Amino acid sequence: MTDEEVLAEFRAAGALLEGHFILSSGRRSANYLQCARVLMNAERAGRLARAVVQQLPREMRQEIDLVVSPAMGGLIIGHEVGRALDKDAVFLERPEGTFELRRGFSITPGQKVLMVEDVVTTGLSSRQAIEAVEAEGGIVVAEVALVDRSAGEVDLGVPFYPLVSINFPVYEAEDVPPELAAIPAIKPGSRKQ
Repeated sequence: MTDEEVLAEFRAAGALLEGHFILSSGRRSANYLQCARVLMNAERAGRLARAVVQQLPREMRQEIDLVVSPAMGGLIIGHEVGRALDKDAVFLERPEGTFELRRGFSITPGQKVLMVEDVVTTGLSSRQAIEAVEAEGGIVVAEVALVDRSAGEVDLGVPFYPLVSINFPVYEAEDVPPELAAIPAIKPGSRKQ
């Protein structure tokens, strides 16, 4: 899929939003990609997941043992990437603020893991999820995401293969331009902090 085809999927789902958004990083933006909306259609989610998997080098695809994604945002795309790879997909949760496996999920030491996210902006959540997998003995071979909001600037410590890389301007809360500050800010993501 080309970048334009990916963004067309977001537009068709009403998932490319404009307004004043507080991102999970705490930064502000006039644009927000609501991945939950683009993934609510199972056919579209499967199509995007297959496109994500095609970003990976063939030899890397063959070495993956398990797909792991952080809840909430990575849950649906992680499941669909697992389906596309014919691998089990589990997810991490943060009941107390730190990622952990729950619900009987486990990682066998030495298992090769593909981390899957919906959107990566600063990479903080991804790095924390990777640390949680490594603490369980897993080896994260790469991360994939639907969207890289860092425009290729993020360093996750593992190879990173986003489906699309975009560069919507983001601002610190105190540096929001006046035209954006005039719009009431909303926090559309899943993280409370």
